[in-house]
Amino acid sequence: MKIKEIKTVIKEYNDESELSAEDNNLINIAREASKKAYAPYSGFKVGAALLLVNGEIIEGNNQENVSYPAGLCAERVAIFYAGAKYPDVPAKTLAITAYKDQDFIDEPVTPCGSCRQTLFEHESRFNSHIRLILAGKKKIRIVDKINDLLPLVFDKTYLEG
Repeated sequence: MKIKEIKTVIKEYNDESELSAEDNNLINIAREASKKAYAPYSGFKVGAALLLVNGEIIEGNNQENVSYPAGLCAERVAIFYAGAKYPDVPAKTLAITAYKDQDFIDEPVTPCGSCRQTLFEHESRFNSHIRLILAGKKKIRIVDKINDLLPLVFDKTYLEG
């Protein structure tokens, strides 16, 4: 038997002033997007701001449905819209935040498993990492690539030969 250790590096900040103007702009866009989410069932509104390498910023927010599996998370709304509008442009950075009970949540929210897999597919497609900014009201976490959140990823090698 072998024991393998998987390490994830996450940068944590207590104040937005420690971030670049570009990162703060993405967080603010994600926050505004979260307020526009359609979340009548959970009341948990997630916003995403996706910066593409061409400088375009794509907003996304969660879209719920009374049949829960039919809804879509903010991250996938943003990445799918980017793929539809800019099919040949990789993503650079994704900021994610959440809003509940008329305020932003204190702790950073992380992408669900489906979103992590979808973001990994985008990284693989373009052979380019997506940096994640997970912004809470009291704390901000930055992850340099999706594999740091999804270390045992399902990739195309499983489908080959």
